[in-house]
Amino acid sequence: MQLKTLLNACHRLKGFVYRSVGFQSVKGRLCVVAEIEPRKGSKPICSGCGCKAARYDRRDEGRLFDFVPIWGFKSYFKYRMRRVHCRACGVKVERVPWAEGKSPITKPYELFLAQWARRLSWKQVAEAFHTSWDSVFRSVSRVVSYGLEHRNLEGIEAIGVDEWCKGKGHDYVTLVYQIDSGCRRLLYIAEKRTVESLRAFFDELGERRCEAIGYVCSDMWKPYLKVIKEKIPAAVHILDRFHIVANLNKALSQIRAEEARRMKSEGFQEVLKHTKYCFAKNPENLTDKQKARLEDVLQYDLKSVKAYLLKEAFQALWSYSSPHWARWYIKKWCFKAMRSKLDPIKKFAKSVRKHEPLIINYFRARKRLSSGIVEGLNRNVNLATRKAYGYRTFNALQVSLYHTLGNLPEPKSTHQFF
Repeated sequence: MQLKTLLNACHRLKGFVYRSVGFQSVKGRLCVVAEIEPRKGSKPICSGCGCKAARYDRRDEGRLFDFVPIWGFKSYFKYRMRRVHCRACGVKVERVPWAEGKSPITKPYELFLAQWARRLSWKQVAEAFHTSWDSVFRSVSRVVSYGLEHRNLEGIEAIGVDEWCKGKGHDYVTLVYQIDSGCRRLLYIAEKRTVESLRAFFDELGERRCEAIGYVCSDMWKPYLKVIKEKIPAAVHILDRFHIVANLNKALSQIRAEEARRMKSEGFQEVLKHTKYCFAKNPENLTDKQKARLEDVLQYDLKSVKAYLLKEAFQALWSYSSPHWARWYIKKWCFKAMRSKLDPIKKFAKSVRKHEPLIINYFRARKRLSSGIVEGLNRNVNLATRKAYGYRTFNALQVSLYHTLGNLPEPKSTHQFF
């Protein structure tokens, strides 16, 4: 079987033919080069308006376009570009079906590189296929742009909103996910975690699609709460269970640390030493050593012990199914917490009372939706960035996350390369 037959089977070109396919030296490397000629009688197409036009002239030398490697050999298309004389656009270079604009990479090769970029880092893809990092980045960018333009945003019923720290300090980005049971994907990413960052998503989605959203999960970040109330007031807003428990653990950790420092300064036995994770973990996740350590500490009459017991009592809230009884338990727990004389716990109890309706929405949604889904998707964000050892620009991060987590449609290809 000839290489020309193979190319005609996997990538037939309308209006063009493969004149010859063979080995040629390109930049001192033996490569497969397929020389392309216009089909007899076919008119060139103007790159400006996309209409057929009369030929004006033609380049003397052929231009090389990167194609998918064949049996380990770097492959190229070689074609002498024509210029056309278009009535509407004037003199323009013709449009060719295998490449977009002035790109030196063919569309099948862009898709090929983008598909491998989901499995490997962009640097590894470039090294494996003897191309540059920029070529891989441009290929992924074009595939992502196509996917964003052609993705379907209809029927979104549940979304999750969260922030993710992409660098040192408070360098956050805003992430919005679709968390429907049948479709979980990244819908939106924006710099910072401000009102404007999240509002741009709802503006892009449109008023009609926003009205179809029935559930939204988020944390207690005020800008998010403000925008959600403004843009989708009819949706059931479920407060992030993960961050609620995390805030309670922070209050407990603060009490334990302050009490440990006080006991050390006053010369008491340091019974709270090495107990940070004993207090923070759930009982079923403790090691045997941590269990023994915790049992010893619980025998003392300490503020930390009192705070730990309140923390464990709060965990019982999530075992309720009825919104009515969940509300009853919250009021009962907050009553005890406000009389505990533990300022961090009292501060947490005030926050729970303030956001009680949003916490109860978790039970109204019958526990089907929670921030656990969002945290799982955030873990994939961490994996994607760790694979690349981070990204220097927000644009590169945005392209990578849409490509990895966006579940975007891809351009059609005449042949699946793997």
